[in-house]
Amino acid sequence: MTAGTRAIAQACAAVAAGLTVAVCPGLTGTAAADPVPVQPALPFPVPPAPPYLDPGFYQPDPARVAAAQPGEILAARQVNLANVWLLPLNANAWQLSYRSTNTRGEPIAAVATLVVPHRAAPSGQRGLVSFQMAEDSLSVNCAPSYTLQMGSLPNPLNPVMEAEFVEVQAMLQLGHAVVIPDHEGPNAAYAAGPLGGRITLDGIRAAEAFDPAGLPGTDTRVTMWGYSGGAIPTAHAAELQPSYAPEINLVGSAAGGLLADIRASLNYNNATSTFGGAVLGGLFGVAHEYPQLNQFIDEHMNPLGKGLRLIHENQCVALQFAAFPFVNIKGLFDYPGDPMQAPELQPVLDDISLGHRGTPTSPLYIYEGTFDEVMPLNAVNNTYDIYCRDPNARVQYTRDLLSEHGIAAVSNTASAALWLNDRLNGIPAPSGCHNRDVYSGILDPGAIGAFVNAIGQTLASALGMPV
Repeated sequence: MTAGTRAIAQACAAVAAGLTVAVCPGLTGTAAADPVPVQPALPFPVPPAPPYLDPGFYQPDPARVAAAQPGEILAARQVNLANVWLLPLNANAWQLSYRSTNTRGEPIAAVATLVVPHRAAPSGQRGLVSFQMAEDSLSVNCAPSYTLQMGSLPNPLNPVMEAEFVEVQAMLQLGHAVVIPDHEGPNAAYAAGPLGGRITLDGIRAAEAFDPAGLPGTDTRVTMWGYSGGAIPTAHAAELQPSYAPEINLVGSAAGGLLADIRASLNYNNATSTFGGAVLGGLFGVAHEYPQLNQFIDEHMNPLGKGLRLIHENQCVALQFAAFPFVNIKGLFDYPGDPMQAPELQPVLDDISLGHRGTPTSPLYIYEGTFDEVMPLNAVNNTYDIYCRDPNARVQYTRDLLSEHGIAAVSNTASAALWLNDRLNGIPAPSGCHNRDVYSGILDPGAIGAFVNAIGQTLASALGMPV
């Protein structure tokens, strides 16, 4: 054993339970780091600081970030999580600050919330779910790391995460750990899928390396799950994983309400959709990450468009979705012709659309409502066809015939959770591609029982029952 290897081994062996954490070889494939102290949770009723007022954790020293490896933990602290801001969740939870990478290859800091249930894993090996929430916001204060904490300021403009937290608890109830990344990154880059994909994968690396979580390192069976705004980073992470994080044992990903092609979505929602404001907000969010789009907006958006941008900025999901229905997005530009066909934007639009990086090498479960008023079904059909040209593809695609965007999210939750649970328990996904049309996903075998059980256990946990 060399002196350097011995020092690494000693550092990893010195990680005391809950007190320090180190990134160790064999866990993430990154270089070892000095142990990081785990700060204790805030005593109740001290409220957590929103990210804007917590730069030490959310915006660590850039030199320290640059010196770290992707997924390397920079800081860690225990946190108290709650349903609807006040009803505590009886589970082990931490926030991890770690190094990730933006779309220009530059180091950035990212934050994720890691939750581990008290109950044992049914298969004997605890799996890990990376759950990407539909943040759909243009402010870091809308991020799940803040919103899910007990004592965070109740925000009626950010209700989606409280609903999706039930899905997180469904996976905890099945005995799996869950990591929830702030996938929009330090600049709240809503809908910037490749950025969210990298942050998601590095959050998995950080969770695997966090000793108090008790995960078996890179042997951990990992799945990813996201719907709508959460499906964007999930699907991009699935495409990126073979090249960006090949050491992750990714056994499956579930993505619903999927934004597969940004051009198709803009055309689909332009002046015709009640959710046009959400797509416009996504355009502004992508501009947070891609300077060429931000410059195009500055040069070609008319005064009305720039006024709408001022209203959208720093707002959470409810305003993005509810404000400005039927907005004529392309009419907000003075560009001659279709602004989305501008040559300088094509590399950006290609980068944030799916199917350009190849087929995910791990199994994929897609579900979509046929009446989805936000994400065009034809674009998802086309992405499925692109993936399935690969003879090694393993894709299951469910079209929910009686659902639109919101209903499909609820009616297919149990089926997605059961599919992910099988993967986490070592049951392999079927080979090949399979698509099906169902009247409602809630009618799938076992779905109603799983749905009712998840709701019941979540209510019980809100009354203090350990998860």
